[in-house]
Amino acid sequence: MALTPRVFADRAAAGAALAREIQQRRLAPPVLVLALPRGGVPVASEVAAALDAPLDVMLVRKVGMPGQPELAIGAVAAGDIVVHDRTIEREIPGIAEAFERIAAEECRELLRREQVYRAGLAPLVLTGQTVVLVDDGLATGSTMLAAVRAARAGGAAAIVVASPVAAPQAAQLLAAEADQLVILQTPAMLFAIGEWYERFEQLEDDEVCRLLERHRRSRTGSGAADQADR
Repeated sequence: MALTPRVFADRAAAGAALAREIQQRRLAPPVLVLALPRGGVPVASEVAAALDAPLDVMLVRKVGMPGQPELAIGAVAAGDIVVHDRTIEREIPGIAEAFERIAAEECRELLRREQVYRAGLAPLVLTGQTVVLVDDGLATGSTMLAAVRAARAGGAAAIVVASPVAAPQAAQLLAAEADQLVILQTPAMLFAIGEWYERFEQLEDDEVCRLLERHRRSRTGSGAADQADR
């Protein structure tokens, strides 16, 4: 953990710092890096490059509070994974019905992103792999928890949760289900992930696809070079 608060220049810089920490963990091969899109992709791209590992996406969506969509009340992930905050359901009348409606909408968005980010690719195979799940920050931890459970259901041999910054309660939540946690800093007060970045632009699908394709091409080129050297 970082001893003093640190603001990252951008997601790529945060990813490079995160990669250095992960490299010290000596992860068991084979390693697969999965980004939580959109914001986790630039971070994960740096991690995957440093680990010389494949990069793909773990499709998850936050289920936001009605009227306050930035406040997560749960999350959904591929494979019919659903994470609920039951405390909020007990405290706010009618929130359960709203959750079901919003979750259905987010599941449709998962399908759309699958078609955009992974068009023409075979389904993810996680069995026997060390899966490194990467996001640009963890506020409530709901979406990452859904990702962890999806990876576990997919047969991952080990699951590493990695993020440049996380709220203490999110880190505690995830530590209970992931095999390893790599968090660079856990500030006592985390109001917004963007506060921990000098540049925190909204990413569009085109940029996500560009980063994923760049990494795939780099690995294809590296593989061809290795074959030529043999």
